[in-house]
Amino acid sequence: MPTQAPDPRHTLAEDIYAILIGSSLAAFGVTLLHMAGLVTGGVAGLALIGSYLTGLSVGTLFFAINLPFLILAQRTMGWPFAIKSAVAVALLSVFAILMPRWLVGISIDPWFAAIFGGTVIGLGILSLARHKSSVGGAGVLALYLYEKRGINAGKLQGVADTLIIALAFVAVDFRHLLLSVLSAVALSLVLFAYHKKGRYSGY
Repeated sequence: MPTQAPDPRHTLAEDIYAILIGSSLAAFGVTLLHMAGLVTGGVAGLALIGSYLTGLSVGTLFFAINLPFLILAQRTMGWPFAIKSAVAVALLSVFAILMPRWLVGISIDPWFAAIFGGTVIGLGILSLARHKSSVGGAGVLALYLYEKRGINAGKLQGVADTLIIALAFVAVDFRHLLLSVLSAVALSLVLFAYHKKGRYSGY
């Protein structure tokens, strides 16, 4: 019985396109959450909390917080993954700075921001993961354990998100905190449903 040929690897052009799409989707989701006064998990959540407390831009904080995680990415996942992740982090940071200037004069319903924003961030992270990249933070550890031990990335991301959102009480009120939990759940559900061991072999 003939064996099935392996899936073709992604080309450089496909990797570049996916990183652009993934980082822009994630940045859009983060921007929606910021406009609604919400947070989420991961480094994005820490950057949002920091932005509310200090007034600094989410993009600037996102890049600064991610620097040690990018070093971890190089040591645990190798240079190709680290370089792709660094590019994705840099692009997301730039997009997160620019998007509020492009979305001027609009109001965002917090419920919509929580569900749609969290989902869009999850789709962005998924797009990057499919091309051996990430937005840093807990995603680096999640992808590493997924590759080495088959641990579901969504579950691990969910644990990290819970801890980070627990810190959000210092920056948001109780209602926004509950909606932030919803955003993190929406994000994790995307990874839980679509990022599983053996489901994708295009890299």
